Amino acid sequence: MIVSWQLLKRFIDLPVSPEEAAVRLTLSGAEVESIEHPEAQVSGVAVARVRSLQGHPSKPNLFVATLETGKGEAVCVTAATNLKAGDKVFYGAPGATIPEVTARGTSKKAELGLRDFGEIRSAGMMLSAAELGLPDVDIVEGILVLPEDAPLGADALSLYGLGDALLDVSITPNRGDLLSILGMARELKGLYPDAVLKPMPEHTSGTEDWPVEFGAIALPDDGCLNYHLGLATGVKIAPSPVEIRVTLAHLGMRPISNIVDATNYVMLLLGQPLHPFDLNTLPGWEITVRPAFEGEKIVTLDGKERLLTAKDMLITSGKETPTHPIALAGIMGGKETVINDDTDVVVLEGASFSPRRVGHTSRRLGIASEAAFRYSRGVDPTLSALGVDYALFLMREWSGAVIDYKKLSAFNLQPEPQPVVLTKKKLHTYLLWSDMEEATQILEGYGIRHVKNLESEYLKAEDLKTGDSRSENFGGNVRAFVPPTWRPDIAIEEDLIEEIGRWRGYDSAPAHLPGVLPRRGDVGAETSLAGAMRACAIARGYVEAVTYSFLPESFVSTLRLPDDDLRAHPLCLANPISQDWVAMRTTLIPGLLNGLKESIASGWREPVRLFEIGRVFLRSGAHSTEHGEPEHNELEVLGGLVCSGTAPRTPWQETLEDFLSVKADVLALLQIRGRRASFLQGTEPFGHAGQTARIPGIGYLARLSPAIERELGFAQPVYIFELSLAALESVEKNAYTPASPFPANFRDISMLVPNDKTQDEVVAEIQASVTQAPVTQASVTQASVMQASETQTSNSEESSAKILESVKLFDIYSGKGIPAGYRSMAFSLCYRTFHRTLNDEEVDKIHNSLRDALGKKGYNIR
Repeated sequence: MIVSWQLLKRFIDLPVSPEEAAVRLTLSGAEVESIEHPEAQVSGVAVARVRSLQGHPSKPNLFVATLETGKGEAVCVTAATNLKAGDKVFYGAPGATIPEVTARGTSKKAELGLRDFGEIRSAGMMLSAAELGLPDVDIVEGILVLPEDAPLGADALSLYGLGDALLDVSITPNRGDLLSILGMARELKGLYPDAVLKPMPEHTSGTEDWPVEFGAIALPDDGCLNYHLGLATGVKIAPSPVEIRVTLAHLGMRPISNIVDATNYVMLLLGQPLHPFDLNTLPGWEITVRPAFEGEKIVTLDGKERLLTAKDMLITSGKETPTHPIALAGIMGGKETVINDDTDVVVLEGASFSPRRVGHTSRRLGIASEAAFRYSRGVDPTLSALGVDYALFLMREWSGAVIDYKKLSAFNLQPEPQPVVLTKKKLHTYLLWSDMEEATQILEGYGIRHVKNLESEYLKAEDLKTGDSRSENFGGNVRAFVPPTWRPDIAIEEDLIEEIGRWRGYDSAPAHLPGVLPRRGDVGAETSLAGAMRACAIARGYVEAVTYSFLPESFVSTLRLPDDDLRAHPLCLANPISQDWVAMRTTLIPGLLNGLKESIASGWREPVRLFEIGRVFLRSGAHSTEHGEPEHNELEVLGGLVCSGTAPRTPWQETLEDFLSVKADVLALLQIRGRRASFLQGTEPFGHAGQTARIPGIGYLARLSPAIERELGFAQPVYIFELSLAALESVEKNAYTPASPFPANFRDISMLVPNDKTQDEVVAEIQASVTQAPVTQASVTQASVMQASETQTSNSEESSAKILESVKLFDIYSGKGIPAGYRSMAFSLCYRTFHRTLNDEEVDKIHNSLRDALGKKGYNIR
């Protein structure tokens, strides 16, 4: 928000400089980012009158002007064709300075001097608005012609708003009331109690009936709180006054015409957006504010066709059904009813619209108009009628229009400010200060009224809730306030305390140590899990990435996701930030792949190991909620990506990443949660057919499909994995088993195993096939007898299942001599007991029984 200091002084008498006010505003929450003086490089420029104007004696394209400067005469040569004798202009005498734009786009001072044009010496120059740094103020190409009443010899910086100071103020979204000069004046009045607010511009509407049969105003859409129409006839379209054009240019708006400029000027002053219609272009002489229909279209002032939805709000006109759209409510007018050079009758709209509705449509269509910016942050609903009256007054002053007509108005439910209670106890809790009298003065300085009769009602309501009486504790400890209509952001007690706190300055609150917590804090299971996984990944050389939760819809085709995969149906945003961020991610992999792609494109050649912990968003089914939005689940996932890099210039080529090295990383992540997961042959649409493993109930590990690798420009294999954190929330603690003091007995077994059978399945069958027959003690050594005595073991028989301590795969072979569809697997079996030493005879008996049992199950024992 650009604030003109000169314009601000018309609303308030301030005893401070712009710099002092900027510091105070910044400390109170309205940060002033800069103070600019647009005409700081202009000096020595004054008003002069063209006494005579003649053609140059030898240069037919030039004119010689004799100027009366108030301090004598001056001769100036110009090529401008828009001047005549008697015109008043800005004249820069020799020694005066004006801004000059350099080749780099910056501005510096340029000093004027004497220059010869043939036999005529030109002293200084007459100036256009562009030469003063305000190109939008120029009406026609040439010299800026001033009003006839411009005082001869007056310094340019003392006229028409030149020499102004402009404050660039950053306004928070909840303070829509500060998006106007009036709002800023009210804010400064609150900050400076000695300041004096000047009366607001008030201009009553006329009393005559309209000279045309104009129908009613209908408001079937409750998003429009009130709607007013004013009428101006006999309008003559012309440029607005110089001062207004300068002000609009300073505040970032392009002057257009006296009618349009009047509406923009009122919006900047009061904060109330207005919109003028050419009466003769309205489809019908009536106005309806209604919701748009799905698929309805309108061409806006910028010439673009807009496709609408039922959530958009339209200004319409006409007797047909549906009525014809003429404007997007609160955002932008339609092209059909624009003010043209031949417009002579203007219908002026002033209305109050729902911030939520205007904000939704503005964001969805990408229209960031000044009106939408204000409406979406909240506009005082009582300003609309005042804004219409003031703008009509300006139209009369600037165009000679007749405005003596009644306003036409319509209303929906008008929101009333609700009282907010401030208690001394809570005020002290937040600010460690509790002077209720001073607090009341501070709040009333912001226009927040203290209403005494509401306090007793509050206490009675509290008595009913608590069952006791607090009336005797009243004594100024509770006060009720009603915020003004321009402060919809004040709704709860904390809002009042914030107003008091920012006035006093948060640095004024006394420092004190926080209290001692009654118990130790807990980060929570989810945070603890994420921290453990993060620490493990970083320890294994991974770098954490944080990618956007939004993706282009093309990620579905990039990852080859089939239609029956839930990940292929992302939730799409109603108001996407850009075309690349339109869908919520259903997997972390696209974001990690983009990170790898950008790293390679930026010149990174070393290995890349990335991980991310974040949410994915999956539809839960085809049904929808009561609001018509699809149900979905948000799942916490850990995703990882590993690539060897594009040019690893190293003699240790065997250290390049492969499927098994990444599997080791995944195993480490699982082991910190006490998990010993199985890796089974799996499939993923984007995975390598032979290098994809599923981890039942937890996730998957895969090498990226070579076709996708080539498509994305990756020269080295890319390995990816995703793990569900929900499946890892519980920690499986390993039970401690003491090591046996007796030696182990090892036997090997080799067998032919079908290719579709996994190692884990074979090991499980070996363990289940160990003969359960008891093993007698055929030989007992003296040491074993002593050990048995110490452990009080009286049982002379042991289960052979407990004797098989471990089964480990040590060889896999397929090829020559092995039948098709089979592979040879060799296992090392460890036999041991905790209570005694096993002899070879016992082990051979158990092992042979195992071989027989496996043979009966169809295994070919080698």
